[in-house]
Amino acid sequence: MTISTLKASSNIPVFFFFAILAGRAFSHETGTVQTPDVQIGYETFGIRGDALPVIAVNGGPGLAHRYMMVNDLWQKIARHRLVIFYDQRGTGASKQIKPDAPQTMDAQVADLDAVRAKLQLDKVALVGDSYGGMVVMAYAAAHPEHVAKLVLSDSPPPSWSAMVHLLPQTFPDIEEQDEVEQKALGETTDAAARAGLRNHFKMIFYSPAMRDAYIAHVGDLGYEPAVGAAIEKASADMNLTPQLAGFTTFKTLIINGRYDMNVAPLNAWRMAHQIPGARVVFFEYSGHLPAYEEPARYQAVLEGFLAER
Repeated sequence: MTISTLKASSNIPVFFFFAILAGRAFSHETGTVQTPDVQIGYETFGIRGDALPVIAVNGGPGLAHRYMMVNDLWQKIARHRLVIFYDQRGTGASKQIKPDAPQTMDAQVADLDAVRAKLQLDKVALVGDSYGGMVVMAYAAAHPEHVAKLVLSDSPPPSWSAMVHLLPQTFPDIEEQDEVEQKALGETTDAAARAGLRNHFKMIFYSPAMRDAYIAHVGDLGYEPAVGAAIEKASADMNLTPQLAGFTTFKTLIINGRYDMNVAPLNAWRMAHQIPGARVVFFEYSGHLPAYEEPARYQAVLEGFLAER
């Protein structure tokens, strides 16, 4: 199924109905949220009902959410609930941003809350993928009253300084090739940054075949190097570790690919011991993207967790 492009230039949501997924009617909506700093583009899949809605927050920083949409996992999950994606400020369909708008974590939290409020959702499940895990941790610390479930999927730890990252030790050949390529392109250029991201994606899979298929189909990742650099600078000293002990009003699931060398499983293991009652699930045939490499198990684990009382 082809996902339609977000129409960030319109304030009127566009509705599509697809006869997909075993013939079931399926709704896809796109829209925007206007805040003082940015016009945020979002899209939803599925139909409102009794099931807990999910807001999925993508990684990066500096990426649009499209990298999460290469397979139909989220459309399958949306057969039974509302699933929401949005592009973080300065990326994808959220590029209409004030020149002086901050890229702090507080700003990211405010944008996520603006999407939730626009859709009139009181309680949601938050799924933070990669860097998105930091965003949802920060949101849960600021707005626990709106969080029913928290999922950290191959998420960095609550501070960059605590990160266990093994790509240089595991892929010295690709790291060296990347260094040569970036020097040839000019290390501070956007071209070098985008080449670095492409090389980064070569190192985050368990299966070479899955890696090659993903790279062949993902297309433009929507990477904005200046946005990524601004977020990294603004959050360099952030430390949410003290807040994790307060995550007691909602359940937390932590997911990690067993062979994720970008965010090593030790990060997940440590967070599972810092968050009261948190559960950790390792995916034995995955790197950094178990939602892509093991989608059937990912769906089963996530839906099982969301259904728990």
